[in-house]
Amino acid sequence: MSRISTQMEDFAMGDVLRTDYQKSVAAYWNAEKDPVNIRLGEVDGLYHHHYGLGEYDPSVLAGPAGTREQRIIEEMHRLETAQAEVLLDHLGDIKPGDRLLDAGSGRGGTSFMANARYGCHVDGVSISEQQVAFAGDQAGKRGVADKVRFHFRNMLDTRLDTGSRRAIWANETTMYVDLFELFAEFSRLLEYGGRYVCITGCSNDVTGMRSKAVSRIDEHYTCNIHPRSEYFKALAANNLVPIQVIDLTPDTIPYWELRAKSSVATGVEDPFLTAYKEGSFHYLLIVADRI
Repeated sequence: MSRISTQMEDFAMGDVLRTDYQKSVAAYWNAEKDPVNIRLGEVDGLYHHHYGLGEYDPSVLAGPAGTREQRIIEEMHRLETAQAEVLLDHLGDIKPGDRLLDAGSGRGGTSFMANARYGCHVDGVSISEQQVAFAGDQAGKRGVADKVRFHFRNMLDTRLDTGSRRAIWANETTMYVDLFELFAEFSRLLEYGGRYVCITGCSNDVTGMRSKAVSRIDEHYTCNIHPRSEYFKALAANNLVPIQVIDLTPDTIPYWELRAKSSVATGVEDPFLTAYKEGSFHYLLIVADRI
């Protein structure tokens, strides 16, 4: 049975990937080498797996044609890094001795940003062995492997110590799991008064059945987008009390408009823009405290 080495106890693949769906998601991300993630990360060595926030600089579309594409790539990377900064802004009072969890850590970008900002310990978990290996290599190159570690583990069952986390975040990863299971695990991991921050896309309950555009996003990413109400039901069921909810939809639309003009467009840009503009899909920041 396949295993992967981490800085903590190893787990067999069968202990991490428990369903056929989880295996299919892991296979998707193990094979993923999308330029929209790789090329943006090559700008400064900070690799993200999420979208962007803020207005883009229209000057990147002007100027010499020969350098236009690189300007777009650099601007998209600026916007995705700005998104991570917004998430980190809401983690609360984090001290160097605190331990944080990046749930669905991808290639590690936000984990490294959290460590650089707070000097804290961060554990990232992912069901993609390739992502874990990539992020771990980045931690070594950055000289932070003693404080930022990545593990082949399931965020529904991390095997981390109860009450060991001051803060947890999930950045565009909750659409791959059952929210009640996920928030039960987060509630177990957080200390009393600990903070959970989520940025996610969710469908609009008011419109009833999910829109065609939202279904196309699901199909593209092999995910299952949850309705907005499901987040708050699952939080309430697990002693996580929302203290702030921000609709980031207007702030993310410019990123998608710029991405649609780039060479790294993947074909999912139109469904995102349609879903956001018709109101069937929202991009939310949710901040909750453990009580």
